[in-house]
Amino acid sequence: MTGQTNVAKENDLVLLIGKDRKRFIVRLTPGAQLQTHRGVVYHDDILGRPLGREIRSHLDYPFLVLEPSTHDLILGLERTTQIMYPKDIGYVLLKMNIKPGSRVVEAGTGSGGLTLALARAVMPTGQVYSYEARPDILRLAAKNLDRLGLLPFVELKERDIEEGFDEVGVDALFLDLRTPWLYLAQAYAALKGGGFFGALLPTANQVVQLIGALPSYGFDAIEVEELLLRPYKAVPARLRPMDRMVAHTGYLIFARKIEREPAPKAAGEGQGISPEGD
Repeated sequence: MTGQTNVAKENDLVLLIGKDRKRFIVRLTPGAQLQTHRGVVYHDDILGRPLGREIRSHLDYPFLVLEPSTHDLILGLERTTQIMYPKDIGYVLLKMNIKPGSRVVEAGTGSGGLTLALARAVMPTGQVYSYEARPDILRLAAKNLDRLGLLPFVELKERDIEEGFDEVGVDALFLDLRTPWLYLAQAYAALKGGGFFGALLPTANQVVQLIGALPSYGFDAIEVEELLLRPYKAVPARLRPMDRMVAHTGYLIFARKIEREPAPKAAGEGQGISPEGD
C-alpha cells in the first residue's frame, strides 16, 4: 500500500531548502517567481506536482520542496518583537493539554508565534482568544495569522487585561507578560476548575514573584522548568554539537486552578462562644 501523494496547489505554503540550508517559505501563485541568491525558482515548476522532491532554479541550483512544519512557520514569521522559541512552544502545548476543541486564552500576542501554534493545535473546533495592548503589534499578528489562514481560529483583542478576560471556563490560559503575578485574579476567573495556567519569564527574580503569588490566588501543582536544546551537525564523518545552541530562552511556569471548599468552622466559632467554654 502506498502513501497518499501530497500535490502542491495554488495558495499552498511550501518550504524550499537549498543545498546551503537556506530556507524560504512561499505561497504558491501561478506565474509567480521566487528570487534567491542561487537563481530564480518558478512557482509553476512546483504547482500540480508532488512535494518531497527536488527542483532546480534557473541557475541549476537544487532546492528541496517540502510541506512546512509548525516549527518552520514560527521561525518564518515577520516580527518586531521577540517570539517564543519552538522548543518552549511545543512543550507548552503538551504540558497544558492543548488539543483539537480546546478553548485557550493567551495574553501578550506579540508577533503571533505562540498564537500560531495554539491555533493549529485547537483547530478545527477549538478557539484561541489572544489579548494584546499595543495596536501596532496586534496588526502585525493579524497579518501573520491571516497569511497562514489561521484567523478563523483566533479572536484577537486589543485590551489591557487588568480589566479581566471576557471568557470563562476556558481549558488553558498562558501569560507572556513581564508581570504576570498582577493578573492572577483575572486568570483564575477565566479558567475552568482544574484548568491549566502557564507563563514564560526571562529572569529568576520574576519567577520567584510569580510562584510566591500563585497559591494566594487559588493555584496549586506549581512547576518551574527550563528547556535547553542542543543541535548536532548531521554529517556522518564528523558528527558533533553545533557551534551555537539555543540555551536559556526563559523559565516556564505551570500551575492548575484549584477550587477548595472553605475549611469547616470549629464548634461555636462565629457565635461569640469560646471553643473551650466559659
